[in-house]
Amino acid sequence: MREIKRDETGTGSWTEQIPSPRPGLATFVGDGVLDVPLCSVPLPAPLAPFPAPAAHGPTIPAPSHAGEPAHHHHEHAQKSHHVGGHHLLQVEDLSISFRMYDPSEPRFFRARRVPVPVIHKLHIGVHSGEIVAIVGASGSGKTLLADSIMGLFEPNATVKGRVWFDGIEQDATSLAALRGNGISLVPQSVNYLDPLMKIGRQVKGRKGHEAATRLTELFERYDLPPEVANWYPHELSGGMARRVLLCCALMDDPQVIIADEPTPGLDLELAKRALADFRGFADEGKGVLLITHDIELALSVADRVAVFDDGTVIEETAVSNFSSPDTLRQPFSKALWHALPEHDFSVNCDNRTDGTDGGRGQLSHFGNACLPNE
Repeated sequence: MREIKRDETGTGSWTEQIPSPRPGLATFVGDGVLDVPLCSVPLPAPLAPFPAPAAHGPTIPAPSHAGEPAHHHHEHAQKSHHVGGHHLLQVEDLSISFRMYDPSEPRFFRARRVPVPVIHKLHIGVHSGEIVAIVGASGSGKTLLADSIMGLFEPNATVKGRVWFDGIEQDATSLAALRGNGISLVPQSVNYLDPLMKIGRQVKGRKGHEAATRLTELFERYDLPPEVANWYPHELSGGMARRVLLCCALMDDPQVIIADEPTPGLDLELAKRALADFRGFADEGKGVLLITHDIELALSVADRVAVFDDGTVIEETAVSNFSSPDTLRQPFSKALWHALPEHDFSVNCDNRTDGTDGGRGQLSHFGNACLPNE
């Protein structure tokens, strides 16, 4: 097993990562491969690019904003409540770059590696009792945000920023410990399912017999026959695999669910049922970060909307402000409003936050709307 070299200066960088032999599984350093799936149980902490909080002294609490109508670059919705005087989940100044080979070098394999920024100065928050929908064009960094909150980092990534969960500042190690123990992920890819493990065991995780009743309830809720528990992932249809991932996230009792494109592959009735479950989950005083391309469904269930563009959140506002372009601040958000089918379907590709289209001038499909390509 190769040695992993770690920077001891506090930046948490490393030079090598041992690859996992199966998708969806994590690798222990020196302990072999974890034999349980990513979607149902917490994994060991990866080597952390986030600097850890100081070993001595008090834990830094999240700033209190009780009673403020707007702060941290966003406006409040009717259900935005600061239980305990803070957000349930708060991300500040998140920046992510990847060390890539310089494409301008004539000899590729001898090329120096340069940082390529993907996310920069991103701010987003989730209050208790609300759903925040993240919308934006493909490739704008939405899934990368979800992975960062879960403490999942690629070996060539440099991650900077601050994250609070329930008012307590986190580092990568503590974020990894929260996976399945406070924060649950509905991943975008069905490859998170272990191809060598039966579905029932993946959904229940390590909980054993006490989880059997809950598994039965979830399978009935999402029209999964009982025999699916004894199937392997390759025996599922695409829609069934999506429903299994939903069951994985809802199996535990998390405080926050991060749902990354949870509805593709589901018919309209099941998609609405899944979003209704998220709505009920949030109404219990918990939080949902919903990443989606289906903005019409998002507007029907979310309390606030965060608009992604060029690697950052350009506007985070109440859903009610999407009733008119006049109540939206950013030109890109206004263009999104106009592109919805119930409006005039007009899209101005020059209507960017920086006043240009970056030389693109093309459109890509965005749910039922059209947005500039990223």
